[in-house]
Amino acid sequence: MAAIARHAGPAQRPGSRIRDLVRAAFAMGEARAVLPGDRIARAGLLVWAPLCLSLGIGAWFALRIEPGMAFYAVLALAGAGAWAAGGAARRAGMTGRLGWDNADLARMIAHGAALAALGFLCAGFRAHQVAAPVLDFRYYGPIEGRVVDIDRSARDRMRITLDRVVLRDTPPARTPERIRLSLTDQQAPPPPGSRVMLTGHLGPNPGPAEPGGFDFRQAAFFARLGAVGYTRNPVVIAAPPPPASFDATGLRLRLGRAMREAIGGQEGAVAAALMTGDRSGIAEATNQTMRDSNLYHIVSISGLHMSMLAAFVYGALRLALAAGQATPWGRRHAGRAVHKAAALGALAAASAYLWLSGGGVPTNRSFLMVAVMLGAILIDRRAMSLRTVAVAATAILITAPEALVTPGFQMSFAATASLIMLFPAWSRHADRLPWVLRGAAMLVLSSLIAGLATAPIAAAHFNRSAQYGLIANLLVVPVMGAVVMPAGVIAALLAPLGLSAPALWAMGLGTRWMLYVGEMVAGWGGSVVAVAAPHWSVLPLGGTGATVALLVLHAPVRRGLSRCAAAAGIAAVIAAAAIWLGGERPALLISADGGAAGLMTALGRALSRPAGAFVADSWLRADGDTASAEAAAARPGWEGGRAMRVASLAGAPLVHLTGRTGAARLAETCAAGGIVVLQGRAPPGAAGPCLVLDEAALRPSGARAGWVRNGQIMWRTAAEMEGERLWTSARVRRAWGIGAGAHRPPAAAHPSKGGRRPGRKGMAHADIPAGAPDMPASGLAHP
Repeated sequence: MAAIARHAGPAQRPGSRIRDLVRAAFAMGEARAVLPGDRIARAGLLVWAPLCLSLGIGAWFALRIEPGMAFYAVLALAGAGAWAAGGAARRAGMTGRLGWDNADLARMIAHGAALAALGFLCAGFRAHQVAAPVLDFRYYGPIEGRVVDIDRSARDRMRITLDRVVLRDTPPARTPERIRLSLTDQQAPPPPGSRVMLTGHLGPNPGPAEPGGFDFRQAAFFARLGAVGYTRNPVVIAAPPPPASFDATGLRLRLGRAMREAIGGQEGAVAAALMTGDRSGIAEATNQTMRDSNLYHIVSISGLHMSMLAAFVYGALRLALAAGQATPWGRRHAGRAVHKAAALGALAAASAYLWLSGGGVPTNRSFLMVAVMLGAILIDRRAMSLRTVAVAATAILITAPEALVTPGFQMSFAATASLIMLFPAWSRHADRLPWVLRGAAMLVLSSLIAGLATAPIAAAHFNRSAQYGLIANLLVVPVMGAVVMPAGVIAALLAPLGLSAPALWAMGLGTRWMLYVGEMVAGWGGSVVAVAAPHWSVLPLGGTGATVALLVLHAPVRRGLSRCAAAAGIAAVIAAAAIWLGGERPALLISADGGAAGLMTALGRALSRPAGAFVADSWLRADGDTASAEAAAARPGWEGGRAMRVASLAGAPLVHLTGRTGAARLAETCAAGGIVVLQGRAPPGAAGPCLVLDEAALRPSGARAGWVRNGQIMWRTAAEMEGERLWTSARVRRAWGIGAGAHRPPAAAHPSKGGRRPGRKGMAHADIPAGAPDMPASGLAHP
């Protein structure tokens, strides 16, 4: 009790009390041996908080039905009760009614359960906070809105995102808050902030290409993107952008354009993306090169850029302030904590960088991590520790729970946490190396550890592994930190004086080197290895197990229960690896519109037709197949003409009918039994002894996957996997009052004079999933 009494003292001023509370928050989870009573107050709950929150958030995303208000209310009461039980356990330990170790364990379990409940509640609150109408019908007609973003799709088409949308004959309650349109002609995109009018096609956000695949609807829902489409007509500017001194989007695009013009080529486009977040100038071929060389993370503003910028500003300011203290004027301020002033300056620079980049989810996540680390410096705590990472992760998970299921969040924190755990061991042995080699050894070791930590996550999400990514990053990352980012900061400071040309020239040299290394590494044989997509349970099982094991093993005091927890975590990782390696890809895949079918053969998946680039590419990537859609369509397995493709599955005929004659051939084709996939709606009375998968059957089920078991085909549908959630079901949205209105599509959804209703083939031009914010092109739909 004496150890506890030492913390009690006379009344403090409010400012010092607040500062002590902040320091105490960072002190939670401090890894050192303390007295039993002190351990009760300072046990490592903080470093476990992100994991506990993640369990609740993951459970919310894994649900197949949307929870109701009654469920949320009961869970909130249960969470409050669990937190109170933890407090009671702590008091029992303090008074001696319960042993210290038992009280500590009971408190941790109870508070962990309360945090899991909080994570579940935060996910539900966030979903209803961002909920906006989603278009559930196809629309063709006039579209009006304000340009809020400009980017480029995977097909190298410019895209514009509009808000304040107006659709003809569509009530505001059913009009999406945001829509995204691809521009199919070569016209320049309108300036951000301008009000535009056009005639275009819109459609609902597409579901997963296969059951368990990446669901774009979920990502679009949290981005408040209610529809996607395209236009073949000119975009008319109805009103120019209003004058605004602090328009981040307009300033970002103007600066990006200026940098591209000053530096030139793709190196200028990459430089603009690094400093402003404007990636509209980067060609898809450059993006693919960066992916194949494992350098793609560099062209997206992330923790790497934010930390490099903050580190440069912090170091430069600290050096300048320290040098200033040697001047006659600065001697009066000798002894002041210049590192705190430098941290404030770096925080201001990071805030400006966040504002200029547009504040996307990955950038917000990076800023929070950097801000927490700089805040630790301000309150005299270590900037790099598990506590600071835990605070950043907790803040992100509470404010944006959807980040948990994104690869950016998973990879960022996996790399950061692994490097922090490595640093103590490195510090103990670094002195054995000559000082000349320490920097190079640290760079190699940190790149290796970060690469090993993120490789399974990247492979699971993107179905590819860059074999020489370590070499590419070793050659590029030092140049980024020493040349590109400092030159960008100097160029920004000198731009108002018109003296930015030398800094931009240096920045161009750095980005040119990055492109050269990327092309060289991507050109090496075997640079990319395809990886089959795992079962959706692999990442949450393996990630939870690895986190538990590492946190327990990193703790200085290990008891019997801790060893059991570490063993359970390792067992979970092994189980996840076994599930991944033992997984079996579907024998048959059918797209949601019936436009494509893929049959697994000895040579890989054979496509009935190379239609639907996104669907076909997603299937092949998930198979771990690097073939193109055209090559997969040329594989043996299907026979017949273009409108009627015939194959065999489990000893039964499999027929894919497309085109205008498909419905007419249904009756005679179905007479032979088997499975008939029809692109379109089956005519009345065309039923027979076969299983007909037409528009009427596929619309409610979505994409289908079939496995052969004992001579029978076992089906799984996307609707079964995704369930009825806010982003998948119009009925659920109407029940919650989101987009409420008449169930019948408005008149604008039907053909009108001077236009036509778009077919499903036409909607393929929307470039729908490409470039989704911080999301994979294929991968997992669940955490």
